[in-house]
Amino acid sequence: MGSSMDRRSPGAFVTGFPIRHSRSPLIHGHWLKEHGIDGRYDAVEVAPQDFAAFIDRLRHGESAFVGGNVTLPHKEAAIALVDEADETAREIGAANTLWLNDGKVHATNTDGYGFLANLDAAAAAWDKDASARSAVVLGAGGASRAVILALRDRGFGTIHVVNRTPERAQVLADRFGSRIEAHRLDALAELLDGGGFFVNTSSLGMDGNDAPPIDFTTMAGDAVVTDIVYAPLHTPFLRWATAAGLRTVDGLGMLLHQAVPGFERWFGVRPNVSAQLRQVIVDDLEGER
Repeated sequence: MGSSMDRRSPGAFVTGFPIRHSRSPLIHGHWLKEHGIDGRYDAVEVAPQDFAAFIDRLRHGESAFVGGNVTLPHKEAAIALVDEADETAREIGAANTLWLNDGKVHATNTDGYGFLANLDAAAAAWDKDASARSAVVLGAGGASRAVILALRDRGFGTIHVVNRTPERAQVLADRFGSRIEAHRLDALAELLDGGGFFVNTSSLGMDGNDAPPIDFTTMAGDAVVTDIVYAPLHTPFLRWATAAGLRTVDGLGMLLHQAVPGFERWFGVRPNVSAQLRQVIVDDLEGER
């Protein structure tokens, strides 16, 4: 931790453009209260043209923050602006967690951690015999990078990236290594046959958007289906997988678990993702309906 935390109550932030829909203040505010920490966590809207200056103020201790979260559209820009990005952030090409230490801004990406921690907590042995199994990833946008890296590092034998534009999927296959294979959308049914894991990383099914029907009945009986979308909590993909008798994991846990390492870094306490915290966010989601 930097010396700034010794002089005043620590403050952290989430910045994006826009930022009003971020649920990070609810998450971190819950933990601050739970642990009796005299600190704060602020949502700070920063336009893209002002982001470099925002990072510079953080670096020079002019913003009263010890670190914070970065969300769209700043996650990729952060990599070029910080002083030190760790291997995970560099390989993904995006950062979501920053902290100040000895006058330098450091960065990591905790999305992959949150993705795996959510599955580990909600679906025991979901990665059993991973090296002999395949995973199917729907979507090849920015959100898919952390998921692909996490699945690769967890040891899945083959990771099939399926996308409407196969060229975008191929970019990710080239980026993350020989175990990643790119496919067009019409290959999905064949890839799911006997498969053990499926994740949607696209915006399909988000906020009532249409999603193409998928037949999950051909997957292995112990397969797990998850979706990083959490609004709605029960996405079309999860409903279809449940109807097929498969285990499912919603995307809210990923949001909660990815916040843990940052909170620990800024406030010195490692928080728990509890049922109470989850309910706080569920209530907020339902309040938007």
